[in-house]
Amino acid sequence: MKIYIFFLIKSFLSSILNIFFIMFSLIFILNLISEIDYFEKIKVENYFLIYLSFLNTPNLIFEIFPFIFLIATQFFFLKLFKDNQISIFKYNGLLNSKILSTISIAAFIFGFFIILIFYNFSSNLKKMYLEIKTNYTLDNKYLAVVTKNGLWIKDIFNNEILIINSKKIEKNYLNENFISVFDNNFNNIKNISSYKIDIRDKNWIIYNPIIFENDKKIQLDEINIKTNFDYKKIQNLFSNLSSLSIFKLFELKNNYVELNYSTIDVDIQLLKLISYPFYLLLITLFSGIIMFNSKKFKSSIFKISIGLFFSVIIYYLNNFFNILGSSEKISVVISVFVPLIILSIINMILMREINEK
Repeated sequence: MKIYIFFLIKSFLSSILNIFFIMFSLIFILNLISEIDYFEKIKVENYFLIYLSFLNTPNLIFEIFPFIFLIATQFFFLKLFKDNQISIFKYNGLLNSKILSTISIAAFIFGFFIILIFYNFSSNLKKMYLEIKTNYTLDNKYLAVVTKNGLWIKDIFNNEILIINSKKIEKNYLNENFISVFDNNFNNIKNISSYKIDIRDKNWIIYNPIIFENDKKIQLDEINIKTNFDYKKIQNLFSNLSSLSIFKLFELKNNYVELNYSTIDVDIQLLKLISYPFYLLLITLFSGIIMFNSKKFKSSIFKISIGLFFSVIIYYLNNFFNILGSSEKISVVISVFVPLIILSIINMILMREINEK
C-alpha cells in the first residue's frame, strides 16, 4: 500500500471514529433521558436505566451511520484544507478524484464490516432491549410470533388465556386455526378448531367452528370471541425488523412465505442491508464533492451546513421511496435502489472538473 493511501485511510477512519463516539454519547444521553421519563412512575434502579440505554443506542447509531460518514468526510477534508495538505498532494501529482475514490472505497469496505459485525451485534442488543422493555408495558401479557409452524398468538381476555395457532394469513382472515382456551391456572377449558376466522376487528368471527369441551364435540355455523388483537395490531407486532440479525431476517421471510404473509417489509430491510455499503460509498463521495465545491467559502460551519442540508433531503427521499415500496405503490427493488441511482447521477454530474477545484 502506498504511503499516501495509508495516510488518507488512517485520517478518514480517525474522523469516523471521532464522530461515531460523539454521536454515540449524544444518543446515549437522549436515550437515558427517554428511559427516565418512561420509568418515572415505575421504581427501578439507576443502573437499569443506563443498561437499557446502552442496549438501545447501537441500533439507533446504525440508522444514522450515513450521516456519521457524511460529517466525518467533511471534517476529514476540513483538516486537509486547514493544514494545506491538499496543495502538497497536488504538487506530488495526486488528483482530487484519487483522494475521493480512495476514501469512498474505504467507506464501501467499512460498510461491509458494519453490516456483518456491527448490525448483527446491534440487532441482538435491540432484541434484548425490547424483551426487557415488554415486561414493563401493558402488552406484556400478549404475544405473537411467526415460526415455521405458522402464527402463534397468546392472549389474555376476560380472565381466560387464549393460545391460537394459524397456518395461513389471507387478507383479514386466519386460515387453518386451532384455539386452546385456559383459565388463569392453565387448566384447559375448551379447544376450538376452525378453517377460517375474520380478524378485521377485535371481535373475531369464527366460521364453522368445531368446539371440544367436556369431552363433547360441538359443531356450529359461527361464533364470536373477543381478543386484544386485530389484523392491524398483528401487522404492527412484526414491524420492528431492526431487532433481527441478517440470518433471522431470512428465517422470518421463509416463515412469512409459509404463512402466506406479506414479505415486503422484510424484503425492503434485506435490500437496504445489501445496498448499505454502496450507500455509504455514495454518501462519502457526495460529501467530499460538496467540500471541494465549497472550498472557496472560508466558513467551516457554512460548508458543514451545506452537507447537512443535502443529507436531510437524501434522508427524506429514501424514506419517501421506502414508504412507496411498503405500500406496494412501486416495486421493492425500485424503492431501495432508485434513491441510490439518483445520488449516483448527482455525484457524476458534480464530479466534472473536480480535479480543477
